[in-house]
Amino acid sequence: MFSVINLMVRRDILLAMRRPQDVMTSLFFFIIVVSLFPLGVSPEMEILRTIGPGVIWVAALLATMLSLGRLFSADYQDGTLEQMILSPQPLALMVLSKAVAHWLLTGVPLVMLTPLLGLLLGLGGEEIKVLTLTLLLGTPVLILIGSIGAALTLGVRGGGVLLSLLILPLFVPVLIFGTGAVSSMNAGMGVEAHFSLLGAFLILSLLLTPWASAAALKISME
Repeated sequence: MFSVINLMVRRDILLAMRRPQDVMTSLFFFIIVVSLFPLGVSPEMEILRTIGPGVIWVAALLATMLSLGRLFSADYQDGTLEQMILSPQPLALMVLSKAVAHWLLTGVPLVMLTPLLGLLLGLGGEEIKVLTLTLLLGTPVLILIGSIGAALTLGVRGGGVLLSLLILPLFVPVLIFGTGAVSSMNAGMGVEAHFSLLGAFLILSLLLTPWASAAALKISME
């Protein structure tokens, strides 16, 4: 099982390295969206510090949405996806591998950029630490849930809009508990409950979404 995951992850990363513009697009989108808020809302640090966690989380969510369309599209267009469905290996395992590779390529860079963008919005050290950890737990959940929508809208004209309509409501709980952790810390309350819930979302997503995405892929390919 782990050899299949390892091979699939390495394959997807190597293919992505040949098209670095695809990876950089979502990263630049993330940076630009966060950078526009001091210009469009207010340059006052107190205001930016208040809205900062929500701004970064929403920007990360939208950047993830932007990248989800690529999760299966290349394999669909060159016929690899059809071979994956016919393969004796479990399709859910391959979907999980693709989600892991996608998170390493898009989610991890978003998490790594968060401290810099947090400083831009005037967040303190503890706020940046909590915010970064919430994104570390939350971004794989976004990608795993998004893989279901990406599979369902595969090959559909206007699939990007449909993907947003299907998936965005499912992202709301992750967004609430992600931003809520920083708010709770600033209010002097514990953040353990928020991290526990985000961890629970991650475990459930790892267990359930690959099977749902695999079923959706088979439906889309029929």
